[in-house]
Amino acid sequence: MKTRDRILAQSLALFNEDGAPAVTTNRIAADLGMSPGNLYYHFKNKQQIVEHLLRRFDDVLAPFANAADSVHELDDLWLALHLLFENIHAYRFVYRDADYLMREYPALAPRLHRMTQAQLAAMRRIYLALSQRGVMRASEQEVELLALHTVLVITCWLSFSRLVPEALGTQNDSGRAAYHVLTLLGPYLEDDARPYLVYLTHKYLK
Repeated sequence: MKTRDRILAQSLALFNEDGAPAVTTNRIAADLGMSPGNLYYHFKNKQQIVEHLLRRFDDVLAPFANAADSVHELDDLWLALHLLFENIHAYRFVYRDADYLMREYPALAPRLHRMTQAQLAAMRRIYLALSQRGVMRASEQEVELLALHTVLVITCWLSFSRLVPEALGTQNDSGRAAYHVLTLLGPYLEDDARPYLVYLTHKYLK
């Protein structure tokens, strides 16, 4: 790996493990066995490292924004959410430390806002598409609320699962996280779509 990529990979691992607030550039350099000056040559400060990681996170989330075109049934949505939660777990410091990141680096706040708005728009399109295909029945207002509640669960899942692990399983159980999102659709599902939700219930709530 190039030195720049090694720095980003180690920073991501440390941010995920110990939290971004607790990790300094000196700690990153020490873990990599390099001098702080060498790290400084590639990244002037911790904000630049965080900014590059946010760009990568944004890139891995981008495909989900176009998921509406490929979500035709409930299992399609479960798969899309499963992959989304896997990517979120890979960059879990972002949502877990979002308040710190926006407070410490105000210039990064607009990117975090755009990422969240993109997820809201994606969920809105997905739910509208499922309604049009007869998988669910929901008004525009209900779709709007469902999209909002879905993104709320997505962004808070990791923090909440740390508080009640016995109820929600491990933090990296992306399939179970996706299932809990799908339960939000329960009241709106048409009869033909319900068996898949029942199947997931038996799978994840034994």
